[in-house]
Amino acid sequence: MTSTSSFITSLSCSSSSAMATADDTSSGVLQWLSFIFLSPCLQKLLLAFIDTLFLIILFLFKIQKLHSSFITCNNGGSAINQPLVPKPTKTSLWFKLSLLISAILALLSIISSILAFTQNTQMPLKLINGASWLIQAISFVIITIFINSRKRFQDSTHPIFLRVFGIVNFIVISLIAISGIVRLVSSTELSKSGDLIASVFLPFSGFFFVVSVTGSTGITVIQESDEHEELSKSFVSGWASASIFSKTFWLWMNPLLKKGYKTPLTIDDIPTLSPEHQAERMSLLFERNWPEPEENSNHPVRTTLLRCFWKQIVFTGFLAIVRIGVSYVGPLLIQRFVNFTSGKSNSPFEGYYLVLILLVAKFVEVLSAHQFNFHSQKLGMLIRSTLITALYKKGLKLSSSARQAHGVGQIVNYMAIDAQQLSDIIIQLHAIWLMPVQVAVALAILYGYLGPSTVVTLIAIILILVFVIVATKRSNRFQFNIMMSRDSRMKATNEMLNYMRVIKFQAWEELFNERIQAFRESEYGWLCKFMYTVGGNMIVLWSTPLFISTVTFGSGVFLGIELDAGTVFTATSLFKNLQEPVWSFPQSMISLSQAMISLGRLDEFMISKELEEGSVEREDDVNTTTAIEVQNGSFSWHDEPSEGDIIKNLNFEIKKGELAAIVGTVGSGKSSLLASVIGEMHKISGTVRVSGSTGYVAQTAWIQNGTVQENIVFGSPMDGNKYKNVIRACSLEKDLEMMEFGDQTEIGERGINLSGGQKQRIQLARAECVRGALGDKTVLLVTHQVDFLHNVDLILVMREGMIVQSGKYDELVQSGLDFTAFVSAHETSMQLVQMDSTTPETITKSLSHNTRNLKSETNEHHKSLERSQSSSIIGTSKLVEDEERETGRVSSYVYKVYATEAFGWSGVILVLLLSIVWQATQMASDYWLAYETSEDHAASFDPSFFIEVYAIIAAISFILMIGRIAFSASSDQTNIDVLLPFMMILSLGLYMSVISVIIITCQYAWPTVFLLVPLGWLNIWYRGYYLATSREITRLDSITKAPVIHHFSESIAGVMTIRCFRKQDRFVQENVDRVDGNLRMDFHNNGSNGWLGFRMEFLGSVFLCVSTVFMILLPSNVIKPEYVGLSLSYGLSLNGLLFWALYTSCFVENRMVSVERIKQFTNIPSEAEWLKKDSPPPPNWPNHGSVELRDLQVRYRPSTPLVLKGITLNIQGGEKIGVVGRTGGGKSTLVQVLFRLVEPSGGSIIIDGVDISTLGLHDLRSRFGIIPQEPILFEGTVRSNIDPIGQHSDEEIWRSLERCQLNDVVAAKPGKLDSAVVDNGDNWSVGQRQLLCLGRVLLKHSRLLFMDEATASVDSQTDAVIQKVIREDFAECTIVSIAHRIPTVMDCDRVLVIDAGYAKEFDRPSRLIEKPSLFGALVQEYANRSSGL
Repeated sequence: MTSTSSFITSLSCSSSSAMATADDTSSGVLQWLSFIFLSPCLQKLLLAFIDTLFLIILFLFKIQKLHSSFITCNNGGSAINQPLVPKPTKTSLWFKLSLLISAILALLSIISSILAFTQNTQMPLKLINGASWLIQAISFVIITIFINSRKRFQDSTHPIFLRVFGIVNFIVISLIAISGIVRLVSSTELSKSGDLIASVFLPFSGFFFVVSVTGSTGITVIQESDEHEELSKSFVSGWASASIFSKTFWLWMNPLLKKGYKTPLTIDDIPTLSPEHQAERMSLLFERNWPEPEENSNHPVRTTLLRCFWKQIVFTGFLAIVRIGVSYVGPLLIQRFVNFTSGKSNSPFEGYYLVLILLVAKFVEVLSAHQFNFHSQKLGMLIRSTLITALYKKGLKLSSSARQAHGVGQIVNYMAIDAQQLSDIIIQLHAIWLMPVQVAVALAILYGYLGPSTVVTLIAIILILVFVIVATKRSNRFQFNIMMSRDSRMKATNEMLNYMRVIKFQAWEELFNERIQAFRESEYGWLCKFMYTVGGNMIVLWSTPLFISTVTFGSGVFLGIELDAGTVFTATSLFKNLQEPVWSFPQSMISLSQAMISLGRLDEFMISKELEEGSVEREDDVNTTTAIEVQNGSFSWHDEPSEGDIIKNLNFEIKKGELAAIVGTVGSGKSSLLASVIGEMHKISGTVRVSGSTGYVAQTAWIQNGTVQENIVFGSPMDGNKYKNVIRACSLEKDLEMMEFGDQTEIGERGINLSGGQKQRIQLARAECVRGALGDKTVLLVTHQVDFLHNVDLILVMREGMIVQSGKYDELVQSGLDFTAFVSAHETSMQLVQMDSTTPETITKSLSHNTRNLKSETNEHHKSLERSQSSSIIGTSKLVEDEERETGRVSSYVYKVYATEAFGWSGVILVLLLSIVWQATQMASDYWLAYETSEDHAASFDPSFFIEVYAIIAAISFILMIGRIAFSASSDQTNIDVLLPFMMILSLGLYMSVISVIIITCQYAWPTVFLLVPLGWLNIWYRGYYLATSREITRLDSITKAPVIHHFSESIAGVMTIRCFRKQDRFVQENVDRVDGNLRMDFHNNGSNGWLGFRMEFLGSVFLCVSTVFMILLPSNVIKPEYVGLSLSYGLSLNGLLFWALYTSCFVENRMVSVERIKQFTNIPSEAEWLKKDSPPPPNWPNHGSVELRDLQVRYRPSTPLVLKGITLNIQGGEKIGVVGRTGGGKSTLVQVLFRLVEPSGGSIIIDGVDISTLGLHDLRSRFGIIPQEPILFEGTVRSNIDPIGQHSDEEIWRSLERCQLNDVVAAKPGKLDSAVVDNGDNWSVGQRQLLCLGRVLLKHSRLLFMDEATASVDSQTDAVIQKVIREDFAECTIVSIAHRIPTVMDCDRVLVIDAGYAKEFDRPSRLIEKPSLFGALVQEYANRSSGL
């Protein structure tokens, strides 16, 4: 019976051989098929038939086209229908490659035809062979012309007949090429040159096959609308328009890498994401796939993500399978190479096709591995983008109780940590199910070589796996504790940074520093345990191949299994292959567990209660006269009715255009009433109707990080005239004049560089700008200022969550109820204003002329002085400086600082020595294997001696590894915590491994030495080329990530304002833009990693294959078979080692940016000394409290103008000084400079004869008392807020609470003094927070007390009580009180008027009133307002 191989080598075109062996029908069919598809003669006939059929179809196609054109011309439609100017077209790389490949195929066909006609073969085959290649040549010449013509016809796809031809032609060419390779390997003389060309023909035909399958010509017709978008599209990521070929090999990254190599990249240089990856599209996809309510999904986030991305997950799984499959080809070839070099091959060409197989396998492995990494990272990026936008949208919809239940910090953590956790799991996801497959395949292969000893290998793998699982669980437990400690530390650090001004005022720096240090020590303790556990894992990982080799070969020797070079080095290669799955599986399992926890947290958040849109009935009816109407309204901050209502029985109606005021004592529910009207509270019962649009000005100002103009306009279209009117109406003109860059001045986070009044005026301007001037609007005002109420249309009086009175001012005064008490308190304070003063008429007459003259004279002088002072200063509109960013390489000094921080250069040298010796032991073990398994030593082989030596080498390697990891962990731990130390030692180890592979490879394939220079040069060049871009993108990534988190937290904090103004869409778009801005860095960084990885690994593979060619070319007396096995067992990992060594070194440099940033931070100038031992103040200082200012000048930064401009005054001990003036004039700055939060630019401050600049900051600040402008509470308890240092007894604290009117409130709480205070005191009203701050001061009993608008948030009645307490408790103290209420300063000994940084007036209040003065004008204005004038 004729075998299949006989058809491949047969020169006959006759079918008689096939027919002769057809004993039955089934075998006859098989013989016929084998003859048709494998016989060289029939293959060529089949090729000629397909080509001829194609040419006929193409001819008919052309005839049909000509006929259609002729008919169209006769009908006269051609000229009319065709445009005068053809639309422009754009050709991609795909079009050019298609054209080039078809031309190459035509050329190869011509060469094959010439060779066929000139070679000496039998006539029928010679004629058929030559003719078939000639017809093939004609076909591809025509195809080349045809493809080129597609550009003229503007065809984007190839016709179907050409695509079918390409597919069928590839199948026939594959048969011819495979047959040719078989003949070359078997040394069958048919047509050696023809078979070689047929083999070369195959990859080009394969590309044409891909062209046929996709059908794309690579031609794009640019439409008219597209022409206008070309400029914007040109800046979109190259991925968007890249061909398959470009995406396969990351060619789309070339323009960015080229630009980054030439010059440091900026944010504007990074292209935007392609539309398919943008956050807006991801958000819509997420919403579209969210489970419907009837589905009752228990895990909606997981369900939605799977629905959105299941295709990408399957695709990455396919890539992982391909990568793992081809990774076993190399180890399987080692035995074949050893046999070939031993002379056991049947063909002299076997070595060449083994090298070809190795090269193809390595190419596929490298490509699939990096495509897997890139697509997994891309998928993770898309999931993070999707979750951030979904979480942001949900955050804007949350009900108030849900928002408080999760907390702003926790909601930010969902975005920053949980979304990142789910993004990171993607690259580890497939390792969970692939690990058992990898181990099973490796053991199956090993069983074929080592037989029963494979059972010992399995046991060893299980033991290692159990150890790694236990250690990984342990390390993850430590990591959890690290995260808990780190969260606490970061929370305390953020609290300290956010409220630094208050901490400095109170001299609590040491307290907060100790608190943060305690958290850090706890974190450090867990960190040590975590580092050594991970170090143990790394020791086991790096020692796994040697350990498994020892027990496997030991059991093999014990069982009498013959060990030769091929078997040994095949086994060691497989053991190295198992390192990755054994290491990654436990971590992947734990990461999956953490991801599931994150999914649970996100599920809980995403199904949280949302604000009820229908709780407030909104009407746009312009004809209705009612603006706000509430009937039988009961509301709660809690979503559950069982929690009870906060405000109840609300019934009121406000007409359009009316001004309504809400008054009441601290904690009576005033702000809650306002929140219920705008729909921010849960409605338990009743009806709320609001007509028209709404605006909101919060009690605690919400200011965005942006310019003043951006905060006022708030995303509305800019109307110049309207904007100017709003500025004027809100009295912001003077504020903007004082700011060097006016409304373009940038405001810091939470408006940190604005005074309290400026924040509120900007808030008010925002409401006017967005909703129109308030003069003709309905206004609902919560106020403590009784003097504003005379002309109010409706007053609502609150007590205990209910409206107890409502009506006009006169009606309520006559009622004799709650409102009368407010008015009485106000009238008592007004008596101070009228005391010792002339009548309002006299004041008016005396001030009407003189004040104008005073203002005009001083203003001109001050403006000219300000101009002269600031003329030499070059400022910037950004009061908040941009984060400093280095460019270019990380300096060697940073590396030196990092590496030598713990043990100096001796530590660095010791780590290097340990690494070198460890690598030497690894090489020694493999040399020993090669030596003992060689044929020369087969006769004298001593199994027990062999295993003893091998085990000793393994033990030495293990001990060295322990020293190396342990030393590295301990030395680097003092700097950056986790990632950098191990990545640095890993990079060092990988470079050592690369050097060892090159040494062993070049030792036995010595001609490869000549490749080392180009290999080294390419390595260095690629590293520099890649790193120039990657380093800058990493820096930009860290810079663009912070704004996403900041905007997220800022939006959650100001959600009431955003929702009331109906600006959710604008803020969602801002979030999307910021997410895209950050993710484009992530995407292009991943792209650059793929670009570098593929090229470096393929370079390593080419080096391996070239060295292997030299090995098979060199005679056997030069290179022995066992050393071929040794070289290949090392060389197979070269591609991976080369890339990962390069990648980890780049990673280290990129992460060194963190060290660089910390170094920058440590170089920020510090405050003055905390304590000065050489000049301490007297023990009882200040004993009098006298204050003297001598020409005091203050500016916040050298580049900014003066804020206080030469103030000179003297305050006697025990005096009560009131400080008044316009907001932003410098009142609060005066307090800050007395506490030296800002150092004087000129002049001096003398307190009780001591120049405060000579004192330590703690000695200074701890001796003063202050009630700051912003009532700040820290997370903790009432006790920890009022007495954080713990110096006072409970009795003293209760007495202090009683004096500040909070005794009953605190006593009513279950925890009493240990009642909870949440972050920023959000569970206490603003007035209650202010009173608690007063309680701190009452405990301190300072001789010098500063009050910065201390009663701004309390009503007149409470204010009067507080003022009485202060007068009694601080009777002998010096008090400097910045006041916003005139009655507060009327009983002061003297009043200081500060305006635009100058001390305009400083005298007794009665004297200032008697003469033309700014203070007199303020009193007059206040008196007129209070009298209703």
